[in-house]
Amino acid sequence: MADLPMLRLEGIEAWYGSIQALKGVDLEVHEGEIVSLIGSNGAGKTTTMKTIHGLMRPKAGRMDFLGQDATRLSTQELVRLGMAQSPEGRRVFPKMTVLENLEMGAFQRTDTTDIARDIEHVYELFPRLRERKEQQAGLMSGGEQQMLAMGRALMARPRLLLLDEPSMGLAPLVIQQIFDIIVSINQTGTTVLLVEQNANVALSISHRAYVLETGRVTLQGTGAELLASDAVRKAYLGE
Repeated sequence: MADLPMLRLEGIEAWYGSIQALKGVDLEVHEGEIVSLIGSNGAGKTTTMKTIHGLMRPKAGRMDFLGQDATRLSTQELVRLGMAQSPEGRRVFPKMTVLENLEMGAFQRTDTTDIARDIEHVYELFPRLRERKEQQAGLMSGGEQQMLAMGRALMARPRLLLLDEPSMGLAPLVIQQIFDIIVSINQTGTTVLLVEQNANVALSISHRAYVLETGRVTLQGTGAELLASDAVRKAYLGE
């Protein structure tokens, strides 16, 4: 992994009106890693993701992506640079088919031959999507929609994939399937930043992780180190 982080946040502050949601967040993601951000509801995890992906503007701090200042870049500019997100709540296009949703993930691309090949790659990762490719996305199960949201993000060919609560509302068997696929995506060269309430599963696949509490990073370390931390086990693993 390169010494220079692919993504670096330094002192990021974000507000909702008069309420400060992020209070000087620092984190790094290096190429080839899976990095998890864990914490309870309201800790600021999704706000951090929105800020990283240009959906919110920080009031203070700096974000570097691929060695350049990306603090004020729009979501579209960040996608063009190589960042894509599978958002919290999946947010597929419900009236569009599976195939049309995947094609929407490649809306900034012009390499039509490679787009077809990448759709095939998504189908290999998620065989259920091939079976459902002509079905309206809104008629699929929650697990299938999560697969589609991830597949749609991959269609942008991201160097950094942001995953926000991929296990939300899913059955345990589907959760394990989703996380196995996240590992597979990472092993084929995509760096992953993962926000997840299921801390046990997230930490088990992460190279490194951060704990966010009320808008501040309070702990960081390898996934194994945080899994072994008494504070993490009591607060997030139900022990």
